[in-house]
Amino acid sequence: MKAYIVGVGMTKFEKPETRDWQYWDMAKEAGSAALADAGVRYEQVQQVPAGYCFQASTAGQRAAYELGLTGIPVYNVNNNCATGSTALMMARQFVEGGISDCVLALGFEKMARGALGGGGSDGGADFRTSPVARHYGIMAAAHGFEKSPPTAQIFGNAAREHMERYGTTEAQLAAVGAKNHRHSVNNPYAQFQDAYTVDEILAARTIHRPLTKLQCSPTSDGAAAAVVVSQRFVENHGLGDRAVEIVAQAMTTDTGESFASGTCIDAVGRPMSRAAAQQVYAASGLSAADLDVIELHDCFSINELLTYEALGLCGEGESGKLVESGATTYGGRWVVNPSGGLISKGHPLGATGIAQAAELTWQLRGEAGPRQVPDARVGLAHNIGLGGAAVVTLLRR
Repeated sequence: MKAYIVGVGMTKFEKPETRDWQYWDMAKEAGSAALADAGVRYEQVQQVPAGYCFQASTAGQRAAYELGLTGIPVYNVNNNCATGSTALMMARQFVEGGISDCVLALGFEKMARGALGGGGSDGGADFRTSPVARHYGIMAAAHGFEKSPPTAQIFGNAAREHMERYGTTEAQLAAVGAKNHRHSVNNPYAQFQDAYTVDEILAARTIHRPLTKLQCSPTSDGAAAAVVVSQRFVENHGLGDRAVEIVAQAMTTDTGESFASGTCIDAVGRPMSRAAAQQVYAASGLSAADLDVIELHDCFSINELLTYEALGLCGEGESGKLVESGATTYGGRWVVNPSGGLISKGHPLGATGIAQAAELTWQLRGEAGPRQVPDARVGLAHNIGLGGAAVVTLLRR
Protein backbone atom coordinates (compact mmCIF):
# COMPACT_ATOMS: atom_id res chain seq x y z
CA MET A 1 0.00 0.00 0.00
CA LYS A 2 1.38 3.41 -0.95
CA ALA A 3 1.89 6.20 1.58
CA TYR A 4 1.43 9.91 0.94
CA ILE A 5 2.19 13.12 2.77
CA VAL A 6 -0.94 15.30 2.57
CA GLY A 7 -0.18 17.94 5.17
CA VAL A 8 2.93 19.53 6.66
CA GLY A 9 3.62 22.26 9.17
CA MET A 10 6.48 23.67 11.18
CA THR A 11 7.36 26.47 13.53
CA LYS A 12 10.01 29.01 12.80
CA PHE A 13 13.26 27.59 14.13
CA GLU A 14 14.56 29.83 16.89
CA LYS A 15 17.72 30.35 18.90
CA PRO A 16 17.16 28.74 22.34
CA GLU A 17 15.52 31.04 24.87
CA THR A 18 14.52 33.54 22.16
CA ARG A 19 10.84 32.70 22.53
CA ASP A 20 8.91 31.97 25.71
CA TRP A 21 7.50 28.55 24.85
CA GLN A 22 7.69 24.91 25.85
CA TYR A 23 8.12 21.89 23.62
CA TRP A 24 4.40 21.14 23.77
CA ASP A 25 3.66 24.67 22.50
CA MET A 26 5.98 24.03 19.54
CA ALA A 27 4.34 20.68 18.83
CA LYS A 28 0.86 22.17 18.97
CA GLU A 29 1.83 24.92 16.52
CA ALA A 30 3.46 22.55 14.02
CA GLY A 31 0.93 19.75 14.41
CA SER A 32 -2.05 22.08 14.06
CA ALA A 33 -0.51 23.59 10.92
CA ALA A 34 0.02 20.14 9.37
CA LEU A 35 -3.54 19.04 10.14
CA ALA A 36 -4.93 22.28 8.71
CA ASP A 37 -2.77 21.91 5.61
CA ALA A 38 -4.23 18.44 5.06
CA GLY A 39 -7.77 19.40 6.01
CA VAL A 40 -7.70 16.55 8.54
CA ARG A 41 -9.03 16.58 12.11
CA TYR A 42 -6.90 15.15 14.91
CA GLU A 43 -9.77 12.75 15.63
CA GLN A 44 -9.00 11.09 12.28
CA VAL A 45 -5.37 10.41 13.27
CA GLN A 46 -4.82 6.82 14.39
CA GLN A 47 -1.20 6.87 15.62
CA VAL A 48 1.51 9.43 16.47
CA PRO A 49 5.26 8.69 16.34
CA ALA A 50 6.81 11.66 18.17
CA GLY A 51 10.53 12.37 17.89
CA TYR A 52 12.77 14.26 20.29
CA CYS A 53 16.18 13.86 21.94
CA PHE A 54 16.43 16.11 24.99
CA GLN A 55 12.98 16.08 26.59
CA ALA A 56 11.85 13.69 29.31
CA SER A 57 10.29 10.26 28.86
CA THR A 58 6.75 10.33 27.42
CA ALA A 59 7.26 13.88 26.15
CA GLY A 60 5.59 12.66 22.98
CA GLN A 61 2.34 12.15 24.86
CA ARG A 62 2.61 15.54 26.55
CA ALA A 63 3.11 17.16 23.15
CA ALA A 64 0.37 15.23 21.33
CA TYR A 65 -2.15 15.90 24.11
CA GLU A 66 -2.13 19.55 23.01
CA LEU A 67 -3.71 18.41 19.74
CA GLY A 68 -6.34 16.15 21.26
CA LEU A 69 -7.11 13.56 23.91
CA THR A 70 -8.31 10.67 21.79
CA GLY A 71 -6.45 7.79 23.45
CA ILE A 72 -4.49 6.78 20.36
CA PRO A 73 -0.98 5.27 20.57
CA VAL A 74 1.90 7.74 20.84
CA TYR A 75 5.43 6.43 20.30
CA ASN A 76 8.47 8.21 21.72
CA VAL A 77 11.28 8.15 19.13
CA ASN A 78 14.96 9.02 19.66
CA ASN A 79 17.59 8.37 17.01
CA ASN A 80 20.02 11.24 17.58
CA CYS A 81 19.97 13.79 14.73
CA ALA A 82 17.99 11.35 12.53
CA THR A 83 15.08 11.34 14.99
CA GLY A 84 12.61 13.29 12.85
CA SER A 85 13.04 11.16 9.76
CA THR A 86 12.82 8.04 11.93
CA ALA A 87 9.41 9.20 13.17
CA LEU A 88 8.40 9.83 9.56
CA MET A 89 9.61 6.36 8.59
CA MET A 90 7.49 4.80 11.34
CA ALA A 91 4.46 6.71 10.06
CA ARG A 92 5.08 5.43 6.52
CA GLN A 93 5.49 1.86 7.75
CA PHE A 94 2.20 2.01 9.66
CA VAL A 95 0.44 3.14 6.49
CA GLU A 96 2.25 0.93 3.97
CA GLY A 97 1.74 -2.09 6.24
CA GLY A 98 -2.01 -1.51 6.29
CA ILE A 99 -2.07 -0.89 10.04
CA SER A 100 -3.35 2.69 9.82
CA ASP A 101 -4.83 5.02 7.22
CA CYS A 102 -3.84 8.30 8.86
CA VAL A 103 -0.74 8.90 11.01
CA LEU A 104 0.79 12.11 12.32
CA ALA A 105 4.61 12.22 12.43
CA LEU A 106 5.69 14.81 14.98
CA GLY A 107 9.18 16.10 15.82
CA PHE A 108 10.21 18.78 18.30
CA GLU A 109 13.14 19.95 20.40
CA LYS A 110 13.78 22.53 23.09
CA MET A 111 17.55 22.80 23.36
CA ALA A 112 20.06 24.41 25.67
CA ARG A 113 22.41 27.11 24.46
CA GLY A 114 25.91 26.11 23.41
CA ALA A 115 27.52 23.33 21.42
CA LEU A 116 26.36 19.73 21.66
CA GLY A 117 28.43 17.36 23.77
CA GLY A 118 29.50 13.93 22.74
CA GLY A 119 26.59 12.01 24.17
CA GLY A 120 28.06 10.87 27.50
CA SER A 121 26.11 10.96 30.75
CA ASP A 122 28.01 14.05 31.84
CA GLY A 123 27.33 15.98 28.63
CA GLY A 124 30.12 14.43 26.62
CA ALA A 125 33.32 14.68 28.68
CA ASP A 126 33.46 10.95 29.46
CA PHE A 127 33.43 9.14 26.15
CA ARG A 128 33.72 5.74 27.85
CA THR A 129 29.99 5.92 28.58
CA SER A 130 28.99 7.57 25.33
CA PRO A 131 26.97 5.73 22.67
CA VAL A 132 29.40 7.21 20.13
CA ALA A 133 32.52 6.15 22.02
CA ARG A 134 33.68 3.97 19.11
CA HIS A 135 33.30 6.89 16.68
CA TYR A 136 35.29 9.26 18.88
CA GLY A 137 37.84 6.55 19.48
CA ILE A 138 38.51 6.48 15.73
CA MET A 139 38.96 10.25 15.80
CA ALA A 140 41.25 10.24 18.84
CA ALA A 141 43.48 7.54 17.36
CA ALA A 142 43.89 9.42 14.09
CA HIS A 143 43.92 13.04 15.25
CA GLY A 144 44.14 13.18 19.03
CA PHE A 145 41.54 15.06 21.03
CA GLU A 146 41.33 18.84 21.30
CA LYS A 147 39.24 21.23 23.40
CA SER A 148 36.83 22.24 20.65
CA PRO A 149 33.20 20.96 20.71
CA PRO A 150 33.22 17.19 20.07
CA THR A 151 30.80 17.12 17.15
CA ALA A 152 32.55 20.00 15.41
CA GLN A 153 35.83 18.26 16.09
CA ILE A 154 34.97 14.92 14.48
CA PHE A 155 33.43 16.60 11.42
CA GLY A 156 36.26 19.13 11.25
CA ASN A 157 38.74 16.28 11.24
CA ALA A 158 36.75 14.63 8.45
CA ALA A 159 37.17 17.90 6.54
CA ARG A 160 40.95 17.83 7.13
CA GLU A 161 41.07 14.27 5.78
CA HIS A 162 39.06 15.26 2.71
CA MET A 163 41.40 18.18 2.06
CA GLU A 164 44.49 16.02 2.42
CA ARG A 165 43.14 13.14 0.34
CA TYR A 166 41.35 14.98 -2.47
CA GLY A 167 42.71 18.52 -2.49
CA THR A 168 39.45 20.04 -1.26
CA THR A 169 39.97 23.68 -0.29
CA GLU A 170 38.74 25.79 2.60
CA ALA A 171 37.02 28.04 0.05
CA GLN A 172 35.03 25.05 -1.28
CA LEU A 173 33.91 24.19 2.26
CA ALA A 174 32.95 27.81 2.80
CA ALA A 175 30.99 27.77 -0.46
CA VAL A 176 28.57 25.32 1.15
CA GLY A 177 27.90 27.75 3.99
CA ALA A 178 27.59 30.71 1.62
CA LYS A 179 25.09 28.83 -0.57
CA ASN A 180 22.90 27.71 2.30
CA HIS A 181 22.88 31.09 4.05
CA ARG A 182 21.96 32.67 0.71
CA HIS A 183 19.07 30.22 0.27
CA SER A 184 17.72 30.92 3.76
CA VAL A 185 17.12 34.59 2.97
CA ASN A 186 13.81 33.52 1.36
CA ASN A 187 12.73 31.11 4.12
CA PRO A 188 10.56 32.68 6.85
CA TYR A 189 10.98 29.54 8.98
CA ALA A 190 14.79 29.79 9.07
CA GLN A 191 16.65 30.69 12.25
CA PHE A 192 19.04 32.87 10.23
CA GLN A 193 18.10 34.83 7.12
CA ASP A 194 21.35 36.64 6.33
CA ALA A 195 23.51 36.12 3.26
CA TYR A 196 27.32 35.89 3.50
CA THR A 197 30.08 35.75 0.94
CA VAL A 198 32.68 33.00 0.88
CA ASP A 199 35.22 35.46 2.27
CA GLU A 200 32.90 36.36 5.16
CA ILE A 201 32.37 32.66 5.90
CA LEU A 202 36.14 32.12 5.99
CA ALA A 203 36.68 35.16 8.22
CA ALA A 204 34.17 34.02 10.85
CA ARG A 205 35.36 32.60 14.17
CA THR A 206 36.99 29.17 13.85
CA ILE A 207 35.20 26.42 15.76
CA HIS A 208 37.53 23.58 14.76
CA ARG A 209 39.82 24.15 11.82
CA PRO A 210 38.86 24.37 8.98
CA LEU A 211 35.24 24.87 10.10
CA THR A 212 34.16 28.39 10.99
CA LYS A 213 30.99 29.33 12.87
CA LEU A 214 29.08 30.04 9.66
CA GLN A 215 29.71 26.48 8.45
CA CYS A 216 28.21 24.88 11.58
CA SER A 217 24.55 24.24 12.38
CA PRO A 218 23.34 26.03 15.52
CA THR A 219 21.37 24.73 18.47
CA SER A 220 17.71 25.52 17.88
CA ASP A 221 14.20 25.29 19.28
CA GLY A 222 11.37 24.23 17.00
CA ALA A 223 8.96 21.59 15.75
CA ALA A 224 7.68 20.08 12.51
CA ALA A 225 4.88 17.69 11.61
CA ALA A 226 3.60 15.67 8.67
CA VAL A 227 0.29 13.90 8.05
CA VAL A 228 0.94 10.55 6.32
CA VAL A 229 -2.01 8.68 4.84
CA SER A 230 -2.93 5.74 2.63
CA GLN A 231 -4.06 5.92 -0.98
CA ARG A 232 -7.52 4.92 0.20
CA PHE A 233 -7.57 7.90 2.57
CA VAL A 234 -6.44 10.22 -0.22
CA GLU A 235 -9.22 9.01 -2.51
CA ASN A 236 -11.96 8.97 0.14
CA HIS A 237 -11.17 12.51 1.27
CA GLY A 238 -10.37 14.12 -2.09
CA LEU A 239 -6.77 14.92 -1.19
CA GLY A 240 -5.17 14.19 -4.55
CA ASP A 241 -4.14 17.82 -5.02
CA ARG A 242 -2.31 17.80 -1.67
CA ALA A 243 -0.68 14.39 -1.92
CA VAL A 244 3.08 13.84 -2.25
CA GLU A 245 4.04 10.18 -2.58
CA ILE A 246 6.74 8.62 -0.41
CA VAL A 247 8.16 6.61 -3.29
CA ALA A 248 10.91 4.87 -1.32
CA GLN A 249 12.63 5.19 2.04
CA ALA A 250 15.53 3.42 3.71
CA MET A 251 17.33 3.52 7.03
CA THR A 252 20.81 2.15 7.54
CA THR A 253 23.09 1.94 10.56
CA ASP A 254 26.83 1.59 10.92
CA THR A 255 28.58 -1.42 9.43
CA GLY A 256 32.19 -2.54 9.66
CA GLU A 257 33.01 -0.13 6.85
CA SER A 258 32.27 2.79 9.17
CA PHE A 259 35.26 1.89 11.32
CA ALA A 260 37.56 -0.25 9.18
CA SER A 261 39.36 2.64 7.49
CA GLY A 262 40.09 4.43 10.75
CA THR A 263 38.98 7.73 9.18
CA CYS A 264 36.57 10.36 10.42
CA ILE A 265 35.12 10.50 6.89
CA ASP A 266 33.70 7.02 7.37
CA ALA A 267 33.02 7.34 11.12
CA VAL A 268 30.68 10.31 10.55
CA GLY A 269 28.51 8.29 8.23
CA ARG A 270 29.40 8.42 4.54
CA PRO A 271 29.05 4.60 4.22
CA MET A 272 25.64 4.66 5.92
CA SER A 273 24.40 7.44 3.68
CA ARG A 274 25.66 5.74 0.53
CA ALA A 275 23.97 2.45 1.47
CA ALA A 276 20.64 4.14 2.24
CA ALA A 277 20.73 6.04 -1.05
CA GLN A 278 21.50 2.89 -3.00
CA GLN A 279 18.57 1.08 -1.39
CA VAL A 280 16.20 3.92 -2.23
CA TYR A 281 17.38 4.14 -5.83
CA ALA A 282 17.01 0.38 -6.23
CA ALA A 283 13.51 0.34 -4.74
CA SER A 284 12.28 3.30 -6.81
CA GLY A 285 14.03 2.64 -10.12
CA LEU A 286 15.26 6.24 -9.98
CA SER A 287 18.74 7.69 -9.61
CA ALA A 288 20.51 10.92 -8.74
CA ALA A 289 19.92 12.01 -12.34
CA ASP A 290 16.16 12.04 -11.70
CA LEU A 291 16.30 14.35 -8.68
CA ASP A 292 15.30 18.01 -8.86
CA VAL A 293 15.53 19.20 -5.26
CA ILE A 294 17.39 17.82 -2.25
CA GLU A 295 17.28 18.56 1.47
CA LEU A 296 20.34 16.98 3.11
CA HIS A 297 21.96 16.90 6.51
CA ASP A 298 24.53 19.72 6.41
CA CYS A 299 25.19 19.74 10.17
CA PHE A 300 28.64 21.00 9.09
CA SER A 301 29.72 22.08 5.62
CA ILE A 302 31.89 18.99 5.18
CA ASN A 303 28.89 16.73 5.65
CA GLU A 304 27.16 18.32 2.68
CA LEU A 305 30.22 17.51 0.55
CA LEU A 306 30.39 13.94 1.89
CA THR A 307 26.68 13.51 1.17
CA TYR A 308 27.02 14.68 -2.45
CA GLU A 309 29.36 11.73 -2.91
CA ALA A 310 27.16 9.31 -0.96
CA LEU A 311 24.07 10.24 -2.97
CA GLY A 312 25.90 9.83 -6.28
CA LEU A 313 25.78 13.49 -7.33
CA CYS A 314 29.50 13.21 -8.07
CA GLY A 315 32.41 10.82 -7.72
CA GLU A 316 34.41 10.30 -4.55
CA GLY A 317 36.53 13.35 -3.81
CA GLU A 318 34.78 15.52 -6.43
CA SER A 319 32.29 17.27 -4.13
CA GLY A 320 34.38 20.38 -3.51
CA LYS A 321 34.51 21.09 -7.22
CA LEU A 322 30.80 20.30 -7.53
CA VAL A 323 29.65 22.96 -5.06
CA GLU A 324 32.17 25.44 -6.46
CA SER A 325 30.72 24.94 -9.95
CA GLY A 326 27.24 26.10 -8.90
CA ALA A 327 25.68 22.72 -9.72
CA THR A 328 23.86 22.55 -6.37
CA THR A 329 22.08 25.91 -6.35
CA TYR A 330 19.46 27.69 -8.45
CA GLY A 331 20.37 27.51 -12.13
CA GLY A 332 22.50 24.41 -11.53
CA ARG A 333 21.79 20.70 -11.95
CA TRP A 334 20.11 20.32 -8.53
CA VAL A 335 19.02 22.73 -5.83
CA VAL A 336 20.37 21.43 -2.54
CA ASN A 337 18.97 22.80 0.71
CA PRO A 338 16.68 25.51 -0.66
CA SER A 339 15.46 25.92 2.93
CA GLY A 340 18.92 27.03 4.04
CA GLY A 341 19.71 23.61 5.43
CA LEU A 342 20.72 22.93 9.01
CA ILE A 343 23.49 25.52 8.80
CA SER A 344 21.09 28.41 8.34
CA LYS A 345 17.56 27.10 8.89
CA GLY A 346 18.60 25.61 12.25
CA HIS A 347 18.78 22.15 13.77
CA PRO A 348 16.33 21.24 16.57
CA LEU A 349 17.30 17.58 16.49
CA GLY A 350 13.88 15.95 16.76
CA ALA A 351 12.32 18.25 14.18
CA THR A 352 14.98 18.33 11.46
CA GLY A 353 14.01 15.26 9.45
CA ILE A 354 10.34 16.19 9.29
CA ALA A 355 11.19 19.80 8.47
CA GLN A 356 13.15 18.49 5.47
CA ALA A 357 10.03 16.61 4.34
CA ALA A 358 7.94 19.76 4.83
CA GLU A 359 10.26 21.80 2.61
CA LEU A 360 10.22 19.14 -0.10
CA THR A 361 6.43 18.86 0.08
CA TRP A 362 6.09 22.60 -0.48
CA GLN A 363 8.62 22.45 -3.31
CA LEU A 364 6.90 19.54 -5.07
CA ARG A 365 3.50 21.22 -4.75
CA GLY A 366 4.91 24.46 -6.14
CA GLU A 367 4.15 26.29 -2.88
CA ALA A 368 7.64 27.43 -1.83
CA GLY A 369 7.26 31.05 -2.92
CA PRO A 370 10.47 32.96 -3.71
CA ARG A 371 12.62 29.90 -3.00
CA GLN A 372 10.64 27.67 -5.37
CA VAL A 373 12.71 25.30 -7.49
CA PRO A 374 11.28 25.51 -11.03
CA ASP A 375 9.38 22.43 -12.22
CA ALA A 376 10.35 20.33 -9.19
CA ARG A 377 8.86 16.84 -9.49
CA VAL A 378 11.19 14.54 -7.53
CA GLY A 379 12.80 15.35 -4.19
CA LEU A 380 15.15 13.54 -1.83
CA ALA A 381 15.68 14.04 1.90
CA HIS A 382 18.77 12.83 3.77
CA ASN A 383 18.99 12.84 7.57
CA ILE A 384 21.82 11.34 9.60
CA GLY A 385 22.63 10.81 13.26
CA LEU A 386 25.95 9.71 14.71
CA GLY A 387 25.83 6.48 16.57
CA GLY A 388 24.31 5.83 14.00
CA ALA A 389 21.41 6.11 11.61
CA ALA A 390 21.01 7.44 8.09
CA VAL A 391 17.56 7.87 6.56
CA VAL A 392 17.02 8.67 2.89
CA THR A 393 13.50 9.46 1.66
CA LEU A 394 12.45 9.85 -2.00
CA LEU A 395 9.33 11.94 -2.65
CA ARG A 396 7.38 12.55 -5.85
CA ARG A 397 4.40 14.76 -6.68
